[in-house]
Amino acid sequence: MPSDDGGRAVHMNHYPEKKKSLLQKMKAYAARDVMVAFSGGVDSALLLKLACDAAAESGKKVYAVTVQTRLHPPAEMEEAGRICAQIGADHILLTVDELREAGIMDNPVDRCYLCKRHLFQRMLAQAAELGVSTLLEGTNEDDLHVYRPGIRALKELGIDSPLADAGLTKQEVRLLAGEYGLSVASRPATPCLATRFPYGTALTPEKIRQVEKGEAFLKGLGLRNVRLRVHGQIARIEVDRQDLLRMAELGEEIAAQLKGLGYRYVTLDLEGFRSGSMDADYRNS
Repeated sequence: MPSDDGGRAVHMNHYPEKKKSLLQKMKAYAARDVMVAFSGGVDSALLLKLACDAAAESGKKVYAVTVQTRLHPPAEMEEAGRICAQIGADHILLTVDELREAGIMDNPVDRCYLCKRHLFQRMLAQAAELGVSTLLEGTNEDDLHVYRPGIRALKELGIDSPLADAGLTKQEVRLLAGEYGLSVASRPATPCLATRFPYGTALTPEKIRQVEKGEAFLKGLGLRNVRLRVHGQIARIEVDRQDLLRMAELGEEIAAQLKGLGYRYVTLDLEGFRSGSMDADYRNS
């Protein structure tokens, strides 16, 4: 049985019907030029691929817009450009300082809402300049059932979410991406680096880069899912449960590396990797 990014069993219900519904939606969108919010992850990559395939038949244009922010490593932007080139969409890169412009420097509880609203307003403005009236983004069905305040911003701005509308779960998105041969079909999720800090923590470029370097080191050890959660001077590492023993065996090396980045204490979370673990108190809000 397939599993999601957290290792939990996933049941895929009515996948063929969902797939058919999604493809029909994408053909309808292809009647006009569209823009896809493109991060380079599996959700947006699948959406972009389907949009480009549908546009190839209709003769319309598809623009992929990627936002370079302080909260995503530059390497992710490079990867997004590479994937976009493979798919064959016109790629637009927007540079945004969301910490200052969106007012999220203190990592408020509604950070995701404020940030999404600002970023998508920028994308909508870019779309308007190109004469494009439809902006698509890659929220999936699973995202609708966890703490995602940014979804409210998408609804307020009238952004379309075809994957969620068709009811596709994350695992079904990965399955369909694999069917289309997308290289990111099994790529782990890479949420913004602000998710590594408790709400109310002041975010600075220095703290963000510190986490970026720490996670890059840990991923270099061959780990699939890694989160470096920061609590003041404490670096709390989350990895998949099957990797816990290996992490303990490499403890001395890992501690030395992370302390070299400026953390005073380095801990291993025995519960393992949990997507959105910083949101535990807000999931039912």
